[in-house]
Parts: sequence; C-alpha cells; structure tokens
Amino acid sequence: MKCLFLISLFFLLQADALSATPSWKLHTIDNKSLGADGVRMLDVNGDRALDVAVGWEEGGIVRAYINPGPTKFQAIWPAVTVGKVKSPEDAVFADLDNDGAVDVVSSCEGKNRTMYVHWAPVDTKDYMSQEAWSTEPFPATEKKQSWMYALPMDIDGKHGIDLIVASKGQNAAVGWLQSPPNPRDLTAWTYHRLENAGWIMSLIAEDMDNDGDLDILVSDRKGPRRGVYWLSNPEWTRHDIGGQNRENFFISRGDVDQDGKLDVLNIDRKEIVWYRQTSGGWQPYTVPLPNGTGTGKSVITYDVDGDGKNDLVFSCENAKGDLSGVRWLSSNDSAYSSSWTSHEIGGPPGVKYDRLVPYDADGDGDLDLFCCEERDQLGVFWYENPFGG
Repeated sequence: MKCLFLISLFFLLQADALSATPSWKLHTIDNKSLGADGVRMLDVNGDRALDVAVGWEEGGIVRAYINPGPTKFQAIWPAVTVGKVKSPEDAVFADLDNDGAVDVVSSCEGKNRTMYVHWAPVDTKDYMSQEAWSTEPFPATEKKQSWMYALPMDIDGKHGIDLIVASKGQNAAVGWLQSPPNPRDLTAWTYHRLENAGWIMSLIAEDMDNDGDLDILVSDRKGPRRGVYWLSNPEWTRHDIGGQNRENFFISRGDVDQDGKLDVLNIDRKEIVWYRQTSGGWQPYTVPLPNGTGTGKSVITYDVDGDGKNDLVFSCENAKGDLSGVRWLSSNDSAYSSSWTSHEIGGPPGVKYDRLVPYDADGDGDLDLFCCEERDQLGVFWYENPFGG
C-alpha cells in the first residue's frame, strides 16, 4: 500500500510540475480555410517585421499575411489570397523578377504535381488586393513530381534568385530551377536534378563547410536514400550526417550545447536526435519524447526561459485526444544527457502540427513560436512566450 501511495504521489507531483509552467497564449493569425500547411516568413514591405506565407492544402489557396506590428500583435493579421491552386504543400516569399515586389512560390502535390509563381503587383498600394495578383505554373515542373518544398537561393550568380526544389514519392528528387535572363518567361526556367529522394521534409541554406558559399542541408523521410545530409556547393556532392535508419521529419540548426558551433537537430516519431560535429564526424545524442505527446514532427533549440541554457522545443502530429502537440524540454544536467524535463506549450488542442518557427512577435525580447495546424483547424497562429519582459 505504501509503495502504491508513493507511486501515486510521484505522478501527482509530476503533473503539478507540468501544470505550474507558465501558460503560452495562442494568437490566431487565420483559421478561415482548410489544412494550413507550413509557415514561411520574410519582411516583404520593409517595416522590419516578418510577414508570413502559407499554403492551405485542403482549401486550395495560398495566402500572404502582413505583420501588424508589436502594438497590434493580438489582432487577426491582414491577409491576401495570392492564388488558388490545388494541394499546395508549401508557399514561400521570393522576388523572382527583381522588381522590388515580393512574389510567392507554391509547391503542390496530390494530382496537381506542379509548382507556381504568384506574381505580386508592382504598386505597393495593391499588394493586399487579390485581383492584382496573377498565378502561372512553371512548365518545367508541370505534372512531374509531388512537389513538397522550395528554397529561394541564388545558385549561379546570374539573373537573380533561383529555386532549390524537392519532392516526394515517384520520381522524387532534390533539384533546382535555374532562372533565365527574363525571369518572367517561365518557359525558360530549366530544372536540374541533384539527388534522388524518397520524401523530402527540409531544405536549409547553410555554409556547412565554412568556404563562404551556401550549401544545402536536407532531411529525407523515406526510401533507400533517406537520411540527414548536406550537398556541397557547387559540385553538389552528398555528405551524410545521420538518420539512415530513421523517419526524418523537419530538421533545424542551432547550438544545443552552446560550444559555439552549430549542431543539426532532427526528430523522428519517438525521439529527438541532435548531431554535434566533431573531428571524427557527426556525433548523435538522443532525447526521448516525453509521455503525453503525439509523434515527433519538428524540433528547434533556443533559450526559452532566459536561464542562459538552450532548450529543445518540438511539435507533433498524431496528438489526438488529450495528447499534447507542442512542448519544450529543459536539460536536467548536461545537454549531452538524455534526461530532460518536459514543459507544456500547446496542450490538448490540435492534432497535426507543422514546422516551428521562432520569432519575437510582441517585441518583448523573447522568442515566440509560429506554426500551423491542419486537422483541428487551429490554422495559422503563434504562441506567446510567457517568460519575456
């Protein structure tokens, strides 16, 4: 009986510790369509506040949201539907034609299997007018692959921004779309295949070898070529980091152990694994996901509570019923240990969360969290970090 009492007391104290964590308030940006699928951020109007692009997969629309600023951070954000396309999996800002008006590129899967550019109106006064936007497909991508992601990046130093693009399923690959002398001539954009793939989840521009140019950091979720790796610019040779035996979801970079070197963070269904670069290669460290959460989807690192130590923040899918979809972990002793304490952020609402993006939305000096959720229709939102000033 005494043993049973102590066990019950332990779990009660654990529950109390979790509930005592300051709550994170959810601020809705938009929940008026279906299947919000990923947040991509960029300052498109020069006000030094990051704006948001989102593809609504089931809703078949792509929207841009203009940041109202820290004094109006609790309001629904002004939005414009920049285009209507079927099954948009990703949407990202990019000024493809170098006219100063920031366009949006969408990557579509399903039966669409095409990428599109949504041309922004040149006159800034018309940016929020849906009628002033126009949508065109990239012919080189039409019905070719189930497009998952696009990364704007100048590859060849000519004609402005190119696009690193990736897909999943049949004929999947990492490749790039090369911009022609006239970027408005979409028939002249050419596709270059770099690496066969199974299901690409992440494309990140990083100088992995410290040679002064940007390489491509990749996570591949499925198939014989799966793993976390990087492609070195300009020869695009593959360098494996890890994850060949994992289902790799969204990855990120950050300094988990605060040794001054950026690590690579990965997550699969059951645990977080972060890779520390050493003279002998990439050393993995694993942290199991705590009880009471869904399965892993995204992970990032930063100092959540201002105690001087970097924490782990993760999102989930399959967070059904009472399971939590977003939490953060603080290390109990060392960053290299698998022992971390779990703290609540999202609670039971939401089922399928997406990639987490840290950004100080309210201007109080700490990093809040931007995300999407596409099953419980939480839509596009951000969580307010309660540890700020």
